[in-house]
Amino acid sequence: MTPAPKDVAEKLLAMELPRRWLHVQGVGRRAASIALLFDDPHERWLLKSSAVLHDIGYSPMIASTELHALDGAIYLRDIGFPQRLCALVAHHSCAQFEAELRGLAEDLSCWQDERTPVRDALWWADMTTTPDGKVTDVHARIHEIEERYGDEDVVTVFIRRARRELVAAVERTEERLRMAGLSHLAK
Repeated sequence: MTPAPKDVAEKLLAMELPRRWLHVQGVGRRAASIALLFDDPHERWLLKSSAVLHDIGYSPMIASTELHALDGAIYLRDIGFPQRLCALVAHHSCAQFEAELRGLAEDLSCWQDERTPVRDALWWADMTTTPDGKVTDVHARIHEIEERYGDEDVVTVFIRRARRELVAAVERTEERLRMAGLSHLAK
């Protein structure tokens, strides 16, 4: 039996990376707040679980490739989480762009980017949550990442390449919320 997603994230992040843990908790709250967008309980579980697990690859206990999305997915696969959850973590927030820059695109390719409303909702939750777990908008979040990493860092280069897709995923999710009469949950 696999452990509870939140327990895994807390074990890997809370003590070693407390600010990252704040972010992950915030992303988890954002995802949980819109989970009703999905009728299928399994889809809700995937969204909430991937939200709390998306950044575990930053943990020094499991980091090995310099691509946290890949490291997180590998770890989750190795401890028995479902393939689809691993793929959501592997591809969260346009990770393929960073994988290309780091020469890890082939490694990431064993997981498919599903391009579904669940995936978009995960990206929405991540890209509307600050490093301290507070709510923000996608443009402010991208700017914060650029500022934090600096112009020459691979993360800044990747986030600039990914900007259009990240904003589009956020906008699609917010449109789905509007269409479902749940736009108040986006705030």
